[in-house]
Amino acid sequence: MADVKISAEIRKEFGKGASRRIRAVGKVPAVIYGHGTDPVHVTLPGHETMLALKTPNVLITLDVEGREELVIPKAVQREAIRGFLVHIDLIIVKRGEKVTVEIPVLTEGELAPGAGLLEHVLNTLPVEAEATHIPESVTVSVEGLETGASVLAKDIPLPSGTTLAVDGEEIVIQVVQPQGEEPSAEAPEGGEAAESAEEGSGA
Repeated sequence: MADVKISAEIRKEFGKGASRRIRAVGKVPAVIYGHGTDPVHVTLPGHETMLALKTPNVLITLDVEGREELVIPKAVQREAIRGFLVHIDLIIVKRGEKVTVEIPVLTEGELAPGAGLLEHVLNTLPVEAEATHIPESVTVSVEGLETGASVLAKDIPLPSGTTLAVDGEEIVIQVVQPQGEEPSAEAPEGGEAAESAEEGSGA
């Protein structure tokens, strides 16, 4: 579990204009909340924060003008086209407490020969884990799976101390038959048969 330290500054100006000015100088507006505390509005260094967020559910030790808070990103807003950070919600966590997060689902292995398409029904898996030991991802083996096979949430091995926060019967990954595959294969034969019938009746 990644743990990074970032310095934050208390934000004194609010509104869209203030947020634009913050982003114009390479910083990001953010809000810290949780554990019954009043929300604290801050600005974060844009480049450092962008690098930190490359790790899902990154644990951040936030230095808020001399006071440290342990936080994880709860919601990240990005600009739709260029992808720069617009705003971040950070939630306070305590060492030893359990938090519910969603972690990416990765796959490894090859499907059975002739199998259909691999479909991710869930791209992320909701789990409960200790705040300082959140797994970055889970890896699912799809080795040898055939069309119609599926992997349920309960079938995915989780690290020690991590438990599912979703129904174990939920389908996470399945192998499906490509849509339209059979009709497209039969269409030429049907067309040829129709042409042959027309030629026969014309003779």
